Amino acid sequence: MLAFSPVHDAAAAAGSVVGWLAELLTPLAGGAATAAAIVAFTIVVRLLISPLTVAQVRAERRRAALAPQLRQLQQRYAGDPATLQSEVFALYRRAGASPVAGCLPALLQAPFFLVMYRLFGTGDGAVGLLDARLAGVPLGWHLGDGLSPSVLLVFGVLLATLAGLATVLSRRAAASAAVPGDQPGAALLARVLPLLPYGTVLLALVVPLAAVLYLVTTTGWTVAEHVLLRRPRPEPVEAIDER
Repeated sequence: MLAFSPVHDAAAAAGSVVGWLAELLTPLAGGAATAAAIVAFTIVVRLLISPLTVAQVRAERRRAALAPQLRQLQQRYAGDPATLQSEVFALYRRAGASPVAGCLPALLQAPFFLVMYRLFGTGDGAVGLLDARLAGVPLGWHLGDGLSPSVLLVFGVLLATLAGLATVLSRRAAASAAVPGDQPGAALLARVLPLLPYGTVLLALVVPLAAVLYLVTTTGWTVAEHVLLRRPRPEPVEAIDER
């Protein structure tokens, strides 16, 4: 029954795409063509969801623009937390913003990662892809397979890169979570958001090398998006009421 599951069909389709990309890239990448194809596949996935990412960035900026109104609500309902929370959420709805804007693109990547894990973790839908290697290490191997110098080197470089990218995202998440005042949920977000990027590092410890390549590429893309799309803008100077 599993062979006829939607996951199997998706893995077969992805395997065809990765195989086609590998053939296309063989003249340039040689024996690392399949690894290069995974990177190219990941970039295609991110390009497909980039319009949604742009929309999420706009929502984040709308949320940041609500800071003066949030402070007014906090002053008005300082002694009534329940009303304050309902008024804040109502303000977000009217403005089309969200306190957790930016999560949807990450959620949409989950099926693609699952397919990549399925391809190289079980060989489901893959014809010949499990024989592909990167620097002599099979793309279907995990960190604990072999523990030879080449395995440790390849995984070590990728994990170090992933950890560095996660650190960049963690610092940016900490800055974005530092909202003014005692906005409902802000304290929890400030603690949790900076930790989320490191989840990819933990995940990379237990998935095949092909999936690690996917994680490194998609995380690098996310960092580039933060640099290009989420550049800090100067806050508008609020007018001083002299009445």
